Amino acid sequence: MTTPGSLEVGSIEGRIAGELGVRERQVRAAVELLDGGSTVPFIARYRKEATEMLDDAQLRTIEERLRYLRELEERRTAILESVREQGKLTDELEARIRGAETKARLEDIYLPYKPKRRTKAQIAREAGLEPLAEGCSQTRPSSPSPRPPRSSTPTRAWPIRRPPWTAPGRSSPSGSRRTPT
Repeated sequence: MTTPGSLEVGSIEGRIAGELGVRERQVRAAVELLDGGSTVPFIARYRKEATEMLDDAQLRTIEERLRYLRELEERRTAILESVREQGKLTDELEARIRGAETKARLEDIYLPYKPKRRTKAQIAREAGLEPLAEGCSQTRPSSPSPRPPRSSTPTRAWPIRRPPWTAPGRSSPSGSRRTPT
């Protein structure tokens, strides 16, 4: 037996049928075709007899609602499992989670129970590295070491290579020097 907000595969089809004002068997046939890989235009054109004349707008709505409700059910299951693992799941909370009609409402209910993100510092503390970090911060020298003196001549990290025809005192590739005219 299902509670009013809980959804199962059969009730998803029934809920969609109620929203569209069509028979549940029409929705069930459309869902089977969609799950089988058929597209909405294909079903609307070539499988009208299976869906009892559902048009493409109704089929598109069925496809969208089916995807939404399945995602809602998956998220509901994940949230129930997460809260159960935390040991905070009560009968009242479970009823509220199962009764959520939208993803937004479901996330609002879950927000206080959602695990916080762990920072790298928290992970290090959990690994027992906090005393090591404190020890490193206490042995820091009081004043920074002096910088080496700057050289008056600039240094380059790499030599600059020029093509042979542009080097000073060399002739151009044609063999003669160009002179300005």
